Amino acid sequence: MQWLDKGDDYRALKAANRCQPISYPKPDGVLSFDKLSSVYLANTSHDEDQPCHLRLQDARIPVEVNLPTWAEPALRYCPAGVFELVTVDEQPHLQINSANCIHCKTCDIKDPSQNIIWTPPQGGSGPNYPNM
Repeated sequence: MQWLDKGDDYRALKAANRCQPISYPKPDGVLSFDKLSSVYLANTSHDEDQPCHLRLQDARIPVEVNLPTWAEPALRYCPAGVFELVTVDEQPHLQINSANCIHCKTCDIKDPSQNIIWTPPQGGSGPNYPNM
């Protein structure tokens, strides 16, 4: 089978000023679920003392490039809510909550700046959906 889309996915991301925000309904617990419940159902495990398997090549890029250009898409494309914008010393900062990671590798594929380095975690496992 030949793929129709041969381009890199991160190159297709539109600038935030060219898009309208989408207002999604709240999860109903029947057909749609909140992110943390979905992370739990993925049944992914990590060794607690391992180094973070998600790294930024340059910690400034999320705030200086991705935030103004794409409204920091990591906040939306990560299905597990691993990436969070927090305020540190009155400045925005991208926080990585790697314990929530379900190892889908979306961040490595979709980050428009190709700034996120994803490596397989030590002692972890990929998603396992026995309860779905």
